[in-house]
Amino acid sequence: MTYKIIGDSCLDLTDELKKDPHFQMVPLTLQVGDTCIMDDETFDQQAFLALVRSHEECPRTACPSPDSFKKAYECGADAVFVITLSGHLSGSYNAAVVAQQLFEEEHGKERRVAVIDSRSASSGELNIALYIRDLCEQGLDFDSVVRKAEEYRDSMETYFVLETLDFLRKNGRLTGLKAFFATALNIKPVMGADRGVIIKLDQARGINRALERMVEIAKREVPDHASRRLIIAHCNNPERAERVKELMSSEDMFREILITQTAGVATLYAGDGGIIMTL
Repeated sequence: MTYKIIGDSCLDLTDELKKDPHFQMVPLTLQVGDTCIMDDETFDQQAFLALVRSHEECPRTACPSPDSFKKAYECGADAVFVITLSGHLSGSYNAAVVAQQLFEEEHGKERRVAVIDSRSASSGELNIALYIRDLCEQGLDFDSVVRKAEEYRDSMETYFVLETLDFLRKNGRLTGLKAFFATALNIKPVMGADRGVIIKLDQARGINRALERMVEIAKREVPDHASRRLIIAHCNNPERAERVKELMSSEDMFREILITQTAGVATLYAGDGGIIMTL
């Protein structure tokens, strides 16, 4: 079975994986003031962060069109696996499903397409994508890959610590949270996800203590680390990502640990210095 793994541009691939022909991206659009930026291979993180700092208004995102996804499905692979941002964070999943319906109307089910809501973002999308690649390389059939990938997604945990929640809040992504935190006291929340909905897990004073608390929670909540893949995504702070890796691997071994840098969408929401961790 030939296969393709397609993600929206919150699938934060490592530089090595960007060269792998099994992976393909469908970009979202970022908007800062009157400037629109495609979240594709031309994305410049440093320039984008500078642009955000120079504007008072909150940056926005727009999901890909169904046609953009459909064109990506026309890749000739026997099986196409699509991974999107949580449906609670973006319309990307809905656009990918509409594209699937249009594709199947034209091609029937001779070439199979599955759209999977990651119920996560960034490192979470990448974690699912790599699991799908593992299953395909093992020779599993299409339906088995989809079933196991969804089971894996449901067992996966996502955690994140950001310098600020403003970008998520102003974009309406924190509607389920009742409390926000006094930045004057340097309180940093430790966040997680419940079936794709952002939740608060804890808080700590200062970013370093919040990261330590995130690691403590992850180690407590997630059993059997040895069978899991740990992925840490960072926005413009590789040293912070390495520190989290050190804390996570000091006592428990993982099957693999990867660090990746956020592309445009995760950079917009996470902000400079943000850390997103999935296992």
